[in-house]
Amino acid sequence: MADIASSTAAHTNAPSRSTAGALASLSLAMLLSSLGTSIANVALPTLAAAFAASFPAVQWVVLAYLLAVTALIVSVGRLGDMVGRRPLLIAGLALFSAASLAAGLAPSLPLLIAARAAQGLGAAVMMALTIAFVGATVPKERTGSAMGLLGTMSAIGTALGPSLGGVLIASLGWRSIFLVNVALGVLAVALAFRFLPVETEGKPPREAGKPRFDIPGTVLLALTLAAYALAMTVGRGHFGGINIALLLAAMLGAGLFVFAEGRVASPLVKLALFRDPVLAPSLAMNALVSTVMMATLVVGPFFLSRALGLSEAATGAVLSIGPVVSALCGVIAGRVVDRLGASAMVVAGLALMAAGCVALSLLPALFGIAGYAAAIIVLTPGYQLFQAANNTAVMADVDSAERGVVSGMLSLSRNLGLVTGTAAMGALFAFAVGTGEIAGAVPAAVAGGMGFTFAVAAALVVVAVGIAVAGNWRKRPGV
Repeated sequence: MADIASSTAAHTNAPSRSTAGALASLSLAMLLSSLGTSIANVALPTLAAAFAASFPAVQWVVLAYLLAVTALIVSVGRLGDMVGRRPLLIAGLALFSAASLAAGLAPSLPLLIAARAAQGLGAAVMMALTIAFVGATVPKERTGSAMGLLGTMSAIGTALGPSLGGVLIASLGWRSIFLVNVALGVLAVALAFRFLPVETEGKPPREAGKPRFDIPGTVLLALTLAAYALAMTVGRGHFGGINIALLLAAMLGAGLFVFAEGRVASPLVKLALFRDPVLAPSLAMNALVSTVMMATLVVGPFFLSRALGLSEAATGAVLSIGPVVSALCGVIAGRVVDRLGASAMVVAGLALMAAGCVALSLLPALFGIAGYAAAIIVLTPGYQLFQAANNTAVMADVDSAERGVVSGMLSLSRNLGLVTGTAAMGALFAFAVGTGEIAGAVPAAVAGGMGFTFAVAAALVVVAVGIAVAGNWRKRPGV
């Protein structure tokens, strides 16, 4: 009897160990891809000195990664649906690790930029397929918890990059910010190879033939997204003729992409997906929310250092409040989604975010560091709750054959929001301060700019709330 009991216990524990291993590999993939986005920014002055290069030249160390991720994330999600998500994710992790090693050993700036582009391609695979794998990794009733965990790792990676990069550069040199990814990447490959399940759903029968990969659509979408990302990032905050030309190119590319996708047998993105009552509103909300969250990274450091007069170390310590709160509340937010439902928690998360933005527009000017911290402690859990609920709602009933491309679209909407937020919220802040040279602005002007920027951010979140509520009303007749 004891043997039977122990055998049963071993049988029930085995899946849980497999699930834990699979989630560990997905978490590492999300952490590394997000960390790769933010860790290189702090190294740009050091790289300019190391390679005797101008700032526009070394800026491509960041842009190459960003452009590769943004331009290819939907395409690699679709490719995963066609060839298998498990082998492609493992290949993406391996590519990211190898490219990180190449970046850390690069003897010249062009080779470093090329390695960062390859690293970005690996990261695009990782970002597109981690969320897609949740449905094959955990039971449906625990989807929210898994999404909360991945959201936590993404937020930590994005926020941790500058501080970790600064510490590594100061102690070990600039190469260490790339080499640190190698060991973690190899661990993620090993975990993925050992624990990620082999997905069999959604694959077309052999006799039906495999759908062709949409190469023209892939090229059009990649060029369109690259043009938009460049329009939002080149010029170091100065929006000129080049930016306008790139935006017009992106608009033209988007139109051509829609035209082409309606005329191919196996499109990269089925246009019918955008008529889905859940997906289209969720993508719009995701982009708006990411735009707002980027404002904390763009505006926060200026307010803390210029308006409050904090040192670099003190500014870094205050900015770390957000990542700490993210780490503490992400999984909890996911469990709340599992218990109370995704639709209601999307609205609840957005309501918390709106309250946090209003608090950021008012409290820091009145109470200094305490006001800033209190507002972040309201805003961050709202963001985590929204992310877990929104991702859960989108991926809950997606056909297995479309999980990769839909997951890629979710990640793309977030990335586009971050890119847009960097440019738009930064420009809004500079306008409110009254000067493009914010480092020389008087403290009162910086504080006023902070209040105005987050008042606008609160309005953007209210728009997202309206989209969520309208989406819920549209879904009611079909429930």
